[in-house]
Amino acid sequence: MTRRLAGFRRLRTKLTVLYAGLFGVALVLVSGASYSAISGAAQRQVRDELTASGAVFDRVWSLRSEQLRQGAALLSRDFGFREAVATGDGATIVSAMENLRQRLQIDLAFIVGVDGTITAADPRRLKPNADALVEAMYEQESPSGIFVLDGTPYQMIAAPILSPDLIGWVVFAARLDRREMSALEKLSAIPLDAGVMHRAGKGWNSELTASPAEQARLGEFIDGALTAKSKAPRTLATPQGASLALVKPLPTLTDKGDAVLVLSYPLARALAPYKPLLATIGGVGLLGLILVVAGSWGLARSVTRPISALATAANRLREGHDSHVVIESRDEIGHLAESFNVMATEIRERERRITQLALHDPETHLPNRLSLEQAVEALAVADGGSLYVALLGVDRFAHVRGAIGYALAAQVIREVGERLAGLQRRALVARISTDVLGMAFEAADDDAAQVMVARLLRELEQPLQIGGDAIDVALSVGLSAFASGEPGGAAIERANIGLDQARSARRKVAFFDAEAYGDPSSNLALMSGMLWALRSGHIELYHQPKYDLRARGVNGVEGLVRWRHPTRGLLRPDLFIPMAEETGHIRTLTDWVLKQAIADQTRMSRAGHDIEMSVNISGRLLGDADFADFVDRAVGEASGKLCFEITETAVIENPDMALEILDRFRAAGISISIDDFGSGLSSLAYLKQIKGHELKIDRSLITDLTESQRDALIVRSTIDLAHSLGLKVTAEGVETANAFQLLAAMGCDNVQGYLIAKPMPFHELLSFLNEDRDSERSYG
Repeated sequence: MTRRLAGFRRLRTKLTVLYAGLFGVALVLVSGASYSAISGAAQRQVRDELTASGAVFDRVWSLRSEQLRQGAALLSRDFGFREAVATGDGATIVSAMENLRQRLQIDLAFIVGVDGTITAADPRRLKPNADALVEAMYEQESPSGIFVLDGTPYQMIAAPILSPDLIGWVVFAARLDRREMSALEKLSAIPLDAGVMHRAGKGWNSELTASPAEQARLGEFIDGALTAKSKAPRTLATPQGASLALVKPLPTLTDKGDAVLVLSYPLARALAPYKPLLATIGGVGLLGLILVVAGSWGLARSVTRPISALATAANRLREGHDSHVVIESRDEIGHLAESFNVMATEIRERERRITQLALHDPETHLPNRLSLEQAVEALAVADGGSLYVALLGVDRFAHVRGAIGYALAAQVIREVGERLAGLQRRALVARISTDVLGMAFEAADDDAAQVMVARLLRELEQPLQIGGDAIDVALSVGLSAFASGEPGGAAIERANIGLDQARSARRKVAFFDAEAYGDPSSNLALMSGMLWALRSGHIELYHQPKYDLRARGVNGVEGLVRWRHPTRGLLRPDLFIPMAEETGHIRTLTDWVLKQAIADQTRMSRAGHDIEMSVNISGRLLGDADFADFVDRAVGEASGKLCFEITETAVIENPDMALEILDRFRAAGISISIDDFGSGLSSLAYLKQIKGHELKIDRSLITDLTESQRDALIVRSTIDLAHSLGLKVTAEGVETANAFQLLAAMGCDNVQGYLIAKPMPFHELLSFLNEDRDSERSYG
């Protein structure tokens, strides 16, 4: 079935079927019109013949009736016959009637007396009908018509016998049997069927049919014809086929029964003379159809063969092979083939140019990274030895490009690449990125590869003559060994990381160090699970108390995120928070922290602790106006004071937007705390720009506070400076009583660290606050 459907989808088959179908439809229409015309003509001829035969029967009926009437009248007026009837001389009566009957060739002759007596050669079959006959004689002045005797219809004529009064009637009758009907049929120009039917009870009886069902069907047809206005022939359905039938009512001797003459002619018999003509039309049509199919197939083949050749050529072209179509004609298909050949040539040229562009750097015309990947894989398959990939980065390339321009900078890369290719002729040199060249080569082992690269560097770092000037070039190299079975791009990636590691370590050459690089894919997988962790409760909010040195009690807490991973255990915040900042998940995490902090603050307030809640805000969110809108809505739900802790460098990227959003926070009643002061390149300019409420001294200055006089001096100066600017000061990382006492003596406002309490979950914090309120603790 599938093959047949596939064959029908072919254009050759479609064209053949189309043409053959159209011819077949035309043939059917012509045949139908011919048959309809022939059938109509035959039916009209039969109708005319039936009508004419009906007229002939009327004439025959009239002639027979006149013959019977004259014979009966002649006999009834004969004196001797009347005397014999009057005297009851039966022998004379019968002899006279039989002589006249035989001479007139009629079937039946008898006398009906006024008293109902029957005088005939065989009166026994007539006696049961004597009363009906007498009644019929009295009903008509000149009795004539159909009368049924023993189930057989007779045409009867009666003449009165007067002597001088009416003493009876002479009746002559002709039987309307099959013989009479055959004689009538012979008078017709067509071999029709004739029969007289008379009503028998509720139905009709006839010699035309033997089956009761057929007689019932014929009776229904006769009833319909008698009630119809038109007396023309009508179509009669029979088991043998349709026929045309004419129904002519016949006069009856009595009014107690009906009789009709049925003339019928089968349509099949009428169409029989035309069958040779119809067969000829069918044969000619079939022959024409065969010729059309053959011609259509040949025409379609001549059209589709070059199209198939074009399709084959197109498939070869799609697969990347050369393709050409032989032109055999100058028609439209020939022009199409010629255009295809031109197109194939253009495509091959375009593919060559695209391949050139895809595998080469457009600025330097050196092979690109894709070329290097393919070369690495090809060398690994061909040689199977120790294969290495080296990535050479031009140091301070941005400065060189800024000094000499883009065009000359690209020439620097090209010169270095060509020099490298000249030094290592068996290696493929490619441009990997703006300032990085790549090379695949073979070496005995790692040491040999490193020695060879060091030797190449000495040659490559010789000054270049670019634009008439000598330019010094400094290079760093990252190396990686190719592992069997891996894609070529993996070795290039490792070499690229090795280049970054070499530059970070300020080394000229460095192999990729997997241990130092770690497992970034595992860390990146954390981000996909962070949202799930927020919903499942694996991320919690811990709180670390802040101790007020003047009030001698806890006056605030800082919310800190903790993630208990199902498989990796407790994760450090400095592991996933920077990654959340890089991936954009920091907004989702911060939103959750702020909502949870406000909820915990509300629960603490219900427990009787009016505590300021501090939350760390990433610098990336200070440029997010949507986050500021979220904070405006969230602050309305807070039951106490909120404090946002930001780093001093948070405003560097977009200072105008960051300072504007910080002003919105302050306007909403949120305190701003400058976190980790002293951990980086602290600048007094930040203290001037950021109008905060609190300054948090980084733990790096507090750790050696009691040991280093220099750190103590810096902390003391920072406290005094902050107080002069109207800022409160909180010291982080306080772990000893000595540091606690020294900070109190310096005038520090708050301290925070393990000496006071470690970060703890909410239920432990609540217990801690209750104990701190009930008992006065001493830390120094």
